Amino acid sequence: MGTFQRLEDAQEHFKKDRFATGNGMKIDEIGEDSCLCSMKLREDHRNAYGSVMGGVIFTLADFALAVASNQIHSLSVAQNASIHFLSAPQGDHLYARAQCLKSGKTTTVINVMVTDDKDRKVAQFTAAAFKL
Repeated sequence: MGTFQRLEDAQEHFKKDRFATGNGMKIDEIGEDSCLCSMKLREDHRNAYGSVMGGVIFTLADFALAVASNQIHSLSVAQNASIHFLSAPQGDHLYARAQCLKSGKTTTVINVMVTDDKDRKVAQFTAAAFKL
């Protein structure tokens, strides 16, 4: 069993992540080495051209990394990350599904696929988290 026994335990713990929760990000599912996070897009998430700001997409993926990596190894922090923006979101919601690719003694590598509610692949995010 992971760090969090129930979805509600993870949700309670990550309420302290004020930047993510203040931007409307939430945890929808949690597994042994995976999670699903989401957010409803707002006008203040948009850039000067009306598209969703890349930082919003990155932050949702980073939040999913935090949830998944801390489920596997608590306390973990991001060690590095890369993102490939694939498509501009078209829907009203974003989803970030994190899945562990490799869990070592101190380092976990996680893949996060960000999609919108129209099933468009928005971004591919891969990161390593380090167990403190």
